[in-house]
Amino acid sequence: MTKLAAKIQTRLRSERGATAVEYGLMVALIAVVIIAAVSLLGNNLSTTFNNVAAQI
Repeated sequence: MTKLAAKIQTRLRSERGATAVEYGLMVALIAVVIIAAVSLLGNNLSTTFNNVAAQI
């Protein structure tokens, strides 16, 4: 019975869940940054191509 209690305590002290949440937050933040960068660059590229097309 002591081995079972020790295993339960080990599982309760495990930080795997917290680590997974931290990784999830990092991935979400990276995704937001990528989306913002693509949006900004997409608008700038569109403007540049339109200016080049107008000059041609």
